[in-house]
Amino acid sequence: MAVGLAVMVAFLGDVRISPYVTSASRVEADTITDDIPGTVDLYDTSTAHSIQLTYQQTDFDKMMKEFKEDGTKDWIKADLVVDGVYLNDVGIRLKGNSTLMSLRGNKGMPGGGNMPPGAPQGEGAGRQAQDGRTGGAGGGDAETGAPGGGAGPGGAGGRAGGPGGMVQYDLSAEKPEELPWLVKIDEYVEGRAYQGEREISLRPGANGQVPLNEALSLSLTDTSGQKAERYAFTSVEVNDRPAATRLMVENPDTDYADGTDGDSNAVLYKARAGGDFSYQGDDPSEYESAFKQLNKKGSQDLEPVMKLIKWAENASDEEFARDLDQYVDVESLAAYVATQNLLLNFDDMAGPGKNYLLRYDLDTKKFTVLGWDYNLTFSGDATAGPDDSTGMGGGMPGGGEGGDAQQPSGAPEGMPEGMPEGFPEGMPQGGPGGGDGEGQAGGPGGRMADHPLKTRFLESDAFDEVYLAAYKKLYQQFYASGTAAKEVKAIAGQARAAGAGSKELDTAVTQLTKTVTDRAEALAKDKAVTG
Repeated sequence: MAVGLAVMVAFLGDVRISPYVTSASRVEADTITDDIPGTVDLYDTSTAHSIQLTYQQTDFDKMMKEFKEDGTKDWIKADLVVDGVYLNDVGIRLKGNSTLMSLRGNKGMPGGGNMPPGAPQGEGAGRQAQDGRTGGAGGGDAETGAPGGGAGPGGAGGRAGGPGGMVQYDLSAEKPEELPWLVKIDEYVEGRAYQGEREISLRPGANGQVPLNEALSLSLTDTSGQKAERYAFTSVEVNDRPAATRLMVENPDTDYADGTDGDSNAVLYKARAGGDFSYQGDDPSEYESAFKQLNKKGSQDLEPVMKLIKWAENASDEEFARDLDQYVDVESLAAYVATQNLLLNFDDMAGPGKNYLLRYDLDTKKFTVLGWDYNLTFSGDATAGPDDSTGMGGGMPGGGEGGDAQQPSGAPEGMPEGMPEGFPEGMPQGGPGGGDGEGQAGGPGGRMADHPLKTRFLESDAFDEVYLAAYKKLYQQFYASGTAAKEVKAIAGQARAAGAGSKELDTAVTQLTKTVTDRAEALAKDKAVTG
């Protein structure tokens, strides 16, 4: 054995051993063994919900101390009462990236919301909104801190803003009921779930700042037959603090893939904000920094994603047009891309937060793209048509085609070069609208507004017909039918029923209503959409 080991070390010592999973098993290793039914459907939007969290203050203080020091987001134990049902020892942790920078004392843009020295303080540079908040009508991404702009998401606003309406939330450890939380039902009790749910996300924004735009986007996406997280408004109490109205949303987790098409024979991958869609070699483990596998761990791995990336990166334009349908369900991709445009989603798969999921069907061997994290929808130019970008650069000052290598065209003097502090760790350099200076298609400003699948799909004439057909159909469902306008009223009523009634909320409803109205009117005049 000693001699054999020596020979192996001598001849194979520098050989990489790569893990591959070849099983096609449908079995999910992490199964639910204790599913607590509750008394009220967790995401019944016709019902006012309530959540109470109780934890040891020393645990919270330790968690906050570690987060402030190095950004660590550790779990702590808490007792949860949801709609009157008690669950002991759930896990809770902070959720978000730039959203949380104010908790670390970050005063730099966009984390703290302050403008750099020399930046203009007038219109377009964090102007004062009607309700007294800065940030103007523009939106901002609560997960990524990305800049918004233009019409802006109603109700998604924060306390401070930057160029184009960067939105930040004025968070404080003294108000834990307003913090973005991820609640994990089975973190400390293996196999437990509540109504089949293992995780609940309490989204950024409370009371008058509750994200109505995200609820609207989820509702519209669901009505179109596409997969969308369920949601509901709820009052939240933490350690006997005053209640706050929040939006709770289903979090894509182990079981989320099972409900996408009524079939559990699929693997779901979540894109990470710090990763990219680039080929890293033939070792699936090299892609773990770019994608997180949510289910079927142990029976499947990241190899399908690796193959998709390799093909998309190496395929010629002719090959891409000819063979895309061998890798991706083209009609579903068309619906996804059209939906993001219609909803003015600043941060979709081509945005800074890379908010998308890849679902791989083990039977058809094809991917579908799913959206998630819609808190930066209804921001930007409400007149954008099917061929216009709604991504990075659309809401920035001077956000036209192209962009400088380091700064967006027309950026306020004094705006720092490179990536503003507070953007997700690992994001490419260049800043909003900057990219790498190559002016990649798919959005003004370069690679930060680019995704090979989306960009090449839109650039290829071969897919014009399927994309425009999807766009026209969804336009009819969202806007021409009046559904979006009706849903704004319904969602506002849900928020008020959960306790969010205030002048600030009224202003947010008015802003979102105007954005929806402007969007509907602009598209109705677009012959490419209605002709």
